[in-house]
Amino acid sequence: MLNVYLSGEIHTDWRQEIIDECQKEGLDINFSSPVTNHELSDNCGVDILGAEENNFWKDNKGANINSIRTKKSIEDSDVVIVKFGEKYKQWNAAFDAGYASALNKSIVVIHGDEHQHPLKEVDAAACAVTKDQSQAVKILKYIVQGSL
Repeated sequence: MLNVYLSGEIHTDWRQEIIDECQKEGLDINFSSPVTNHELSDNCGVDILGAEENNFWKDNKGANINSIRTKKSIEDSDVVIVKFGEKYKQWNAAFDAGYASALNKSIVVIHGDEHQHPLKEVDAAACAVTKDQSQAVKILKYIVQGSL
């Protein structure tokens, strides 16, 4: 079984697209990802540890708790897929890619041509850079089954 961590933007259903395509292909893959409910992810720190008057400390609590899940998932992964969307800059996804690279994980990046220049360092650390989820699934199929 291949363990794949799906990092990146949370405003589209790209993760489910990959999971669904891999299931159709019969690929033996275990997927993990960050919490993609934006409100839950942002507020987990204050919901668990108590309110903060200053947004910096609110965000800090949430980021620290979320980092436990992220670190564990990346460490347990064989492949990290990082998707950069069009609408927002995903600084967290770039950080995840850097962490995965430091752990010598195999990284597949997904982004459009418009992000080629700003993501050149992330792309340089990746094993593959794709334009869409379908290409990423083809890579996973090749890894798992050795076929196209």
